[in-house]
Amino acid sequence: MRIREWQDILEDVTERDVDPEDWRAVAGDRAAGVGEDMYLAHPSAGVFFLKTYAKNPYEVRGVGTQVARKLDDEIGSFLPAEDAGGRFAVQSPPEDEQQAETVSKRLETVLETHADAPTRPQDLFDDVMEALESPAFGPMEYDQYDRPNELEDLSERFEEADELLNAELEDLIETDEVDRGFM
Repeated sequence: MRIREWQDILEDVTERDVDPEDWRAVAGDRAAGVGEDMYLAHPSAGVFFLKTYAKNPYEVRGVGTQVARKLDDEIGSFLPAEDAGGRFAVQSPPEDEQQAETVSKRLETVLETHADAPTRPQDLFDDVMEALESPAFGPMEYDQYDRPNELEDLSERFEEADELLNAELEDLIETDEVDRGFM
């Protein structure tokens, strides 16, 4: 298991050549200590596990790893269904001004279309993410004050990774001399 900085893991996620709308996520408070846990999963890209904390209001630090190469039925049962209420997205900034203009025109068209027709919030979100060319987006189970049961189940399933990432994150917190997070 290769532990790396959390942003490197997100870069791996964005570089995967998979359907961007098939990603799923579960996130919430860490079981002990400062920060949050997050699992990102895709049927053919695998399962990624991140642990992060706010060093200050402007900087997030963390670690992560890939815990499974494929998403099987057992692990998939811990992830939200397509029609779950919460949503997440991983974004990459436009490469240049021309791409920014192209994306903004597509986004304008999507918003005009949805303004004229009755639609579900999930449909608007999905269409906006497609217009923005998001490399990863989908449903998310998230609790900003606690740990969703699914997060607890995944942590038990990947107990070794959880322990290793906790140790790495605690080292970062100690190095940064941070005793508590920012809310």
